[in-house]
Amino acid sequence: MLVRLIVSGALLIAVTAPLYAAAEIWKLRSGQSQEITVDMRHAVVECRSERYLRVDDKPPPPAWDAIAGVYKTRDARFVRLHTNFRHHRDAVCKVLNCKPERDEVQAALMQWDAEAFETAAYAAGGVVSMMRSHEEWSATPHAKTLAGLPLITIEKIGDAAPKPWPKSWPNGDRPLAGIRVLDLSRVIAGPVAGRTLAAHGADVLLIPGPDLPAIPWLTIDTGRGKLTSFVELKSEQGREVFRTLLAEADIVSQGYRPSAIAGLGFAPQQAARINPGVVYVTLSAYGHAGPWAERRGFDSLVQTSTGFNHAEGRAAGVDGPKELPAQMLDHATGYFMAFGAMMAKARQSREGGSWHVRVSLAQTGRWLWNLGRVADGFKTEDLKGETVMPLIEEVASGFGALRSVRHSALLSKTPAFWARPAMPLGSHPPQWPV
Repeated sequence: MLVRLIVSGALLIAVTAPLYAAAEIWKLRSGQSQEITVDMRHAVVECRSERYLRVDDKPPPPAWDAIAGVYKTRDARFVRLHTNFRHHRDAVCKVLNCKPERDEVQAALMQWDAEAFETAAYAAGGVVSMMRSHEEWSATPHAKTLAGLPLITIEKIGDAAPKPWPKSWPNGDRPLAGIRVLDLSRVIAGPVAGRTLAAHGADVLLIPGPDLPAIPWLTIDTGRGKLTSFVELKSEQGREVFRTLLAEADIVSQGYRPSAIAGLGFAPQQAARINPGVVYVTLSAYGHAGPWAERRGFDSLVQTSTGFNHAEGRAAGVDGPKELPAQMLDHATGYFMAFGAMMAKARQSREGGSWHVRVSLAQTGRWLWNLGRVADGFKTEDLKGETVMPLIEEVASGFGALRSVRHSALLSKTPAFWARPAMPLGSHPPQWPV
């Protein structure tokens, strides 16, 4: 079983990575070094920030759809359904030919073997996962492909002259002041990356589609520090607006499937033609190579597919999957995205070129698993209120008064903070601040 100390240590590493990058960029821009500090407990709290968020003193509403969760199948296996978005729920119910009610879903799944259902549900546009042991996962062709890839991939995808760092720093003397980031992401991992870049001074513009579903509580938590504008990328008018924004951006961070974004004209190589010298960051569930490269996925599903839920369940004596004590893969991957974006930007400033950064939930999971396991992890107590409360700040927002977790990364000369409040999606015009 993955002991919570291992998870805590992994989260500390993930949070610290972009902190090192920010300090390096500050040294490039100013010639000054600075000290960095991250408290492990604070890092763990920040990597569960959504559970500590309060709006006007109200806790988060129930996070999961009524039929989301774990079910048994005919072959005595387990599957996990992620149905928080309606179109994913509808796809599952269409495959099962049942109503969106737990009893009906369970009865229908008893007519299916787990892997056959997983395959059919994905083909229909659903997002599900069969629980595998780590050994089963490691034997799959996809896992074998991932084993040959690094945790973070940074590669040059085009020629361009080095871009000088902005001389006008409207957000003050901070590592990423004047750097423009287009954020096309939702849920946790991608939005955490944008939130982290904003904490170091970047102008982050979150671009949601007006008709795309979102999870409101996560939008609030990860929206701190960002501007947000609706742009309909399915229309030519919207694509033209986005091309204008892209032409003036330094970094694009996106979490949609490669084929989907390429079909809109904004794949990495396409973006590099529009804006030579851009840094393009791609998040995926299962990595960019292998037979599962196009599969949709979320943290909970990747945990189930790759062996974490099986290992935790066995250690806890549970008949079925058990989750890690945090959305570990999401949060850690978000910080690795921010780290990769900053390191690629620093490299661009020295060498020139357009750069593509790739990370995935599955590769973060592989890295976590390889950190090792120890016994008796469930004896580790969870963090209590007296530990968490000193790490909370109270700020105004477009949603009401927020109590939220402060950023855990401390720099001695350029403190990390969010200069802009969280705002409802689409609150700002689709343009860069002057």
